[in-house]
Amino acid sequence: MQVQNATADVTGVPALQSSGLLAYSAAIKRFGFLERGREQQLAQRWQERRDKSATDELVTSHLRLAAKVARGYKGYGLPIADLIAEANLGLVIAASRFEPGHGARFSSYAVWWIKATVHEYILRSWSLVKIGTTAAQKKLFFRLRGEMRKLAGETAAMTPEIAQAIADKLEVTARDVIEMDSRLCGDLSLNARVGDGDRSTEWEATLVDDAPDAEEIVAEHDETSRRTSALRAAMEVLTERERRVFEARRLAEPPVTLEQLASELSISSERVRQIETSAFAKVKRATIQGARAGNDAMAA
Repeated sequence: MQVQNATADVTGVPALQSSGLLAYSAAIKRFGFLERGREQQLAQRWQERRDKSATDELVTSHLRLAAKVARGYKGYGLPIADLIAEANLGLVIAASRFEPGHGARFSSYAVWWIKATVHEYILRSWSLVKIGTTAAQKKLFFRLRGEMRKLAGETAAMTPEIAQAIADKLEVTARDVIEMDSRLCGDLSLNARVGDGDRSTEWEATLVDDAPDAEEIVAEHDETSRRTSALRAAMEVLTERERRVFEARRLAEPPVTLEQLASELSISSERVRQIETSAFAKVKRATIQGARAGNDAMAA
């Protein structure tokens, strides 16, 4: 199965763009859910014989799941049809990689891939200038609306108090929270007046600027680039599965749980832990060797 062609290569999937959302939603309801045993049989056929009809059936039976997950991201200002198309792409990837025999349901495995492809699409669509470049800022991008609902309900507007509370929880600055909220809704300004009468001031003036100076920024950038290059080179020693576990457990923020990875990879949690330990040891050895080689080159 060619993943790049997404559901265009899956026989029987309705054409979303041409049919419209209502027609598409009605069309995918005709595909029934699968029993656990049937899922395992289809996955076995794909693994052993590369039977495309098997993955087609896995995909079509879970189109409603993909659409449901995609609709959960409609608040990012992107076309819902495109979100569903990306979710379907994740579904195709999951179907092509699902391994039978480990007892996991396909839906549990597929949800991770669906969310991953939708997240990637959203990040591509919102430039890094808009959402920030750090892991903390990306977490803020995806969690801001949910945190606001928890603190102030569905319709509450951003206030300095809410911004500070979210900033403390997500380990960013209040300025980051306010600017991200402004980018997501397009109707707020750091220059808005807060307070009453003569005591009012611009919102921006209430925020503490903890940003480092230019020299610190350059030094941190150089150090980060060096470490990133070293880590990327060290990770070349890992297999595809080791790389996935290492990134999810050691680099993701927050880390993916052992149970989630076990479900995704159709293996036990203990096996995931063993892979994580082995992968970390490999990366550590490769990093040390790379550092020694770099020092030798500088000395020469």
